[in-house]
Amino acid sequence: MPDRYEPAQFEEKWRRRWADADLFRTREDRDRPKWYSLEFFPYPSGHGLSVGHCRNYVPCDVLARTRFMQGYNVLHPMGFDAFGLPAENAAIQTKRNPAELVHEYGETYRRQLTLIGIGYDWSRSFYSSDPSYYRWTQWIFKLLYQRGLAYRRLAAVNWDPVDKTVLADEEIIGGRAERSGALVEKRYIPQWFFKITEYAQRLLDDLDELDWPEGIKQMQRNWIGRSEGVEFEMVVDVPVADSAEAGDFEVKNLRDKRPSFRVFTTRIDTIFGMTFCVLAPEHPMVGTLLPAVAPEHADAVRAYREAARELSDIDRQATTREKTGVFLGAYAINPATGKRVPIYVADYVLMGYGTGAIMAVPAHDDRDFEFAAKYGIDVVPVIKPVGAADVPELPFATKDGVMINSGEYDGMTVQEGQKSLAVWMEGLGIGQRKVNFKLRDWLISRQRYWGCPIPITYDAEGDMHAVPDDALPVYLPDIENYEPAGDGSSPLSTIPDFVNCTGADGRLHRRETDTMGGFACSSWYFMRFCDPHNEREAYSKEAVDYWMAVDCYVGGAEHAVMHLLYARFWTKVLFDAGLSPVQEPFKRLVNQGMVLAETPYRKPREGERLHVGEEGILVTFEEAASLPKDQLIWKWDKMSKSKGNVVTPEEAVDKFGADALRLYLLFVAPFEQDVQWSETGIQGPIRFLHRLFKLVDDAKAWFEPNWRGHLVSLSDLSEGSRVLRRSTHLTIADTTDSIMRFACNTYVSSLMKHLNTFGDFLKETGTPDTLEQVVVSSEALEVLLTLLSPAAPHTSDELWEQLGQDGFVYLRDWPIFDPDLAKADRVTIAVQVNGKLRDTFDVEAGADAKTVEELALAREKVMSFTDGKGIRKVIVVPGKLVNVVTS
Repeated sequence: MPDRYEPAQFEEKWRRRWADADLFRTREDRDRPKWYSLEFFPYPSGHGLSVGHCRNYVPCDVLARTRFMQGYNVLHPMGFDAFGLPAENAAIQTKRNPAELVHEYGETYRRQLTLIGIGYDWSRSFYSSDPSYYRWTQWIFKLLYQRGLAYRRLAAVNWDPVDKTVLADEEIIGGRAERSGALVEKRYIPQWFFKITEYAQRLLDDLDELDWPEGIKQMQRNWIGRSEGVEFEMVVDVPVADSAEAGDFEVKNLRDKRPSFRVFTTRIDTIFGMTFCVLAPEHPMVGTLLPAVAPEHADAVRAYREAARELSDIDRQATTREKTGVFLGAYAINPATGKRVPIYVADYVLMGYGTGAIMAVPAHDDRDFEFAAKYGIDVVPVIKPVGAADVPELPFATKDGVMINSGEYDGMTVQEGQKSLAVWMEGLGIGQRKVNFKLRDWLISRQRYWGCPIPITYDAEGDMHAVPDDALPVYLPDIENYEPAGDGSSPLSTIPDFVNCTGADGRLHRRETDTMGGFACSSWYFMRFCDPHNEREAYSKEAVDYWMAVDCYVGGAEHAVMHLLYARFWTKVLFDAGLSPVQEPFKRLVNQGMVLAETPYRKPREGERLHVGEEGILVTFEEAASLPKDQLIWKWDKMSKSKGNVVTPEEAVDKFGADALRLYLLFVAPFEQDVQWSETGIQGPIRFLHRLFKLVDDAKAWFEPNWRGHLVSLSDLSEGSRVLRRSTHLTIADTTDSIMRFACNTYVSSLMKHLNTFGDFLKETGTPDTLEQVVVSSEALEVLLTLLSPAAPHTSDELWEQLGQDGFVYLRDWPIFDPDLAKADRVTIAVQVNGKLRDTFDVEAGADAKTVEELALAREKVMSFTDGKGIRKVIVVPGKLVNVVTS
């Protein structure tokens, strides 16, 4: 056996043995508690994994292994979120079937994850593109449809004219498609939606019960955007006929109808300060009024609406973007003052949020103030602070204060005014109190080939029919051309054999040719893992009743308001249908930090224009080697294939070993922090492993596997043996606590500290030769190898075998610490005089407060600060602190 860590000599051997023993197959012994560990459903990319991805997988593996050793049935599966645009684009470029590609990519992931020793139950693995899986995705779609939660309507979509596909707002940057760079267009086409808004309040309320990062919960709260206020009617004052494009009759008819639109506000108390109102460019009232307004206004509005079509909702709402708008040439009546206020069309107001119209109070809103200043609109303050003589500098925004310039409401508090005005409007029948949400329904349609087919058909009259259960799955046809149709429809629309079908009524039907966005498939996969091979149903009730909810879910914060929100929605729907035992799928959520790599950029040359915010131009490492150093900028960037800075698991394992990589990723920093990849930094874990191998090589001469039969009382041990035994049990306590808290860096640190204490003991005693020394040393070593197993499983099994022991450490029980043994004999007490540290001293652990106080006051350093002064009070914090307060 080598006395150094030589991974090439043993790590592959143990991976083969684990596979042969089917070591990580899920057990379902109902006499044991359960633990469900899960990482976010990954998309298998052709680029494979980097060591940055491993930062996610290794800590989750540590927790799952530990739970199993603690006596839990552990479900730790892995599968692949295979549908979606990236795979389809790769298929188009390579002229290969996307199904073949994603399975090829998935096998690469599986090989890489196995290489670093992740203990997945691969027998439960599946791809979301497997018909045996998406059959049940379609079945759940039908459930949503039947419950009125899936519907189809005409909707504006973001159209990428290059990739010829619909984009989500998140896929658009600066008005351009993130992938193709094309200027995005707006199109109106029939789209499928899930009515997530029906669950807005429950999604909001249930966040409070989740053990999730507060930042993620706040992001979801903001995305859902609950607000309480008043929705009321604003009547339009239509322009006179002789200033309009249309004939007198049309305009008179419009005026006689007294058109109106509705506005929602959370601050009805400020209505007397409304000096203008704003409609979204898409608001139907804009089109209604265009024939009646003066030609110069109509032309300006039409041009503005066309420009707004090119912007994504995210760009339109950017806080840093200058607000723009155009006067519609018409007025509305402020119902509180009876005065006319101009109507503007502005793209920062969205049709999908609220009513698509706002009342603007520039005196008390930053955005409205900026707009009013730009277009010369009146600013009227209607709120001032309680007790203040004057109104502060405008805009003055506050939730409190008293009303001014508000007629009979003057002097009322904000809260009193809100209540009184709401009652007044409800009495007149022009408004009512209402709860509004920023959340919009989930657009699920994709006009692409590579996605789950939507199980809907249309008869000759255009009526919709859900595909019967016994006709599921609706198979995705195997085709050669995956290119979009180019007219906004899916490639599936060009395949007669797919489109034409016989409906349940026996008549000719036409299939829906949209496919579902990938988030549908990842909104329930955690349920399928509980029962992945069930051919009769999506999963059995017994399986999900046992395994759900997921106990610990690990992944990136970038999915806070997409996947995580959608998965919560689907789970609640399934719960309401009696198909889920839980309303929330993930009890605990943990987000990992990124792994950064040093990346070369060329400095910009004179006159060279770069993209906004860039400090240099990304170059390859080969290019960087040929450039003078003064022309380079090195940055720490996220590991990414596009940046050419990836270190693959294969490279790292070949160079350093799987266990060294695992320990480095665990130890380098707290899990949620970003870290900088360093070949120097990984040397620390390697030195730790070298020392372990040397220790076990020496220990073969004295290790006693039956040490438990020779244990004696702690008080009967020598001082050195007591220190080592105490370190052993303190390490059990600390490492267990750290793993449960996902504090993986302190877990490894505790192992290193214990090894140091062990080394000090052996230096002092030499080779253990007395029974006492052999017993405490054998316990310390066995516990160390057991605690190490989740972090460095290859090494732990190898060293255990070298000690002459059989089996896998994974199958051993997790050590249980003795609290009495973990206690220190002596503790250090800090002494403060009037709050300032003046001395420290050691005292026996458990000494009573009176004894500690007397010892503290007798300390020479303390007396130098108390002599000649009266002692008013002495505060003793047992085991930690004495604070002396003098006159």
